[in-house]
Amino acid sequence: MRNQNIALGAAGLAAFLALGEAVPRLGLVSADYFPPSSRIAGALGDELGDGAFWSALGDTLTGWMIGLGIASAAAVLCGLLITVVPFLRRATASTIEFLRPIPSVALIPLAVLLYGSELRSVLLLVVYAAFWQVLVQVLYGVQDVDPVADETARSYGLGTWARIRHVMWPTALPYVMTGVRLAAAVALVLAITAELVIGAPGLGSLIAVAQASQAVPEMYALVTVTGVLGLLINLGARAVERRALAWHQSVRGEAVL
Repeated sequence: MRNQNIALGAAGLAAFLALGEAVPRLGLVSADYFPPSSRIAGALGDELGDGAFWSALGDTLTGWMIGLGIASAAAVLCGLLITVVPFLRRATASTIEFLRPIPSVALIPLAVLLYGSELRSVLLLVVYAAFWQVLVQVLYGVQDVDPVADETARSYGLGTWARIRHVMWPTALPYVMTGVRLAAAVALVLAITAELVIGAPGLGSLIAVAQASQAVPEMYALVTVTGVLGLLINLGARAVERRALAWHQSVRGEAVL
């Protein structure tokens, strides 16, 4: 089944590339605005041989990785603290519902005002966007704890830390991993968006420069790199999720299938 899915995915990609080659060559769209796949592939090859490209890729991955790490750690700690302390749960409910829907891109003027086009501007946007993805999942995960198991742990004299470690965390971990996987994709989007709009070093900045200089094949090549990067991040996050949850019923059932 897995090999069949891979084959179908490869066939779909080949058909997409063939369509991208044929449409501009048949004159259905102007090649000045949508170059054939072969020209984009050539531009991609040139980018891969350019040191500036790898430096920009490193800048994007640095902002993505640091921002995702900060957001995930902060969200897990805050989520556990909010659920363990009933007062905090009641006091922060309305604040969370107010802040969570605010689009991260709306904070771009604030980021520029505070940090200019530095890495810290990227981190501000990435952390804000990724934080809510993980926090909400942590809250849902802890709410899913079996009350009977929690009361049993209390009756055996387990303290708060022991209940978090042995009761809450195993229940919440699948939710946490889902949140981190979603946050990884969101963090990449915000990192590239910040580079594109603010001008911070990275792939987004290279895309903006290519667009401004009318280097259309190079622009599409860089956009393709961001898509491949997102795909690899998603696959990597799923692999980490399966490894971290190897004991969980959902992953064991998936392995059996």
